[in-house]
Amino acid sequence: MSGADRTMARERALELLYEADAKAATVKEILAALPVTPDNYAVDVVTGVSEHAARIDEVITRLAPDWPMERMPTVDRAVLRLGVYELAERPDVPTAVVLDEAVSLAKRYSTEESGRFVNGVLASAARELRPSDAEG
Repeated sequence: MSGADRTMARERALELLYEADAKAATVKEILAALPVTPDNYAVDVVTGVSEHAARIDEVITRLAPDWPMERMPTVDRAVLRLGVYELAERPDVPTAVVLDEAVSLAKRYSTEESGRFVNGVLASAARELRPSDAEG
């Protein structure tokens, strides 16, 4: 899968995570209602975020103590969940790519300050979840 394809898959995953959060629905329900199944990477990511939701949200909550999850913009919450999932569960995706893609999504779809906020939280998550990357 090319980098551009994965970027598009991440964007689709963000849309699906946002929809699930906004509708208070499960990822499984959102996927089942789609007329066309999304790209495999998008499905893998949203399913992974769903399966690891408690751990992902614990990491975000701990690393962003001034921003309770329910106060975060929905898009930021979805981007952070996507990024933490990739950092924790997808070692095939380089750390720099996770951070760059997440910041790009936050800047594109959320508030002016979201890119910096997402970068700060995910950079902290990367130091914790991928310590060998931080050493190099």
